Amino acid sequence: EKSLWQKAGITPEGKWYMEIGQGMGAALQVANERQAYVLCDRGTFLAYKNKIDLIILSEGDALLFNPYGIMAVNPARYSHVKYIEAMQLIAWVTSVEGQKIIGEYKKEGEILFHPMAIK
Repeated sequence: EKSLWQKAGITPEGKWYMEIGQGMGAALQVANERQAYVLCDRGTFLAYKNKIDLIILSEGDALLFNPYGIMAVNPARYSHVKYIEAMQLIAWVTSVEGQKIIGEYKKEGEILFHPMAIK
């Protein structure tokens, strides 16, 4: 979000700008009540779509790309973690099967994630 403001040459502060300080769902509800703009991920928007009167104004731009990742916690620093199991999960999530499931996951008929572990 900060990089979007910076690229736009806008400082996000003043009466026109609000920081909700809560989850994305709360931000959507506040934006709906005030008929304001909000930066939101597609999954949360779709989850709230039937509870709000907001519409998507911009989508698909590379600047809006929001990658997710998966990594194991270092067992040398945190001995209680289940490192082997974490690595097994990572192997499955990044496998052809895991990436296929992620890529086919939909809400309201819309794909939410675009897997990138296998190109």
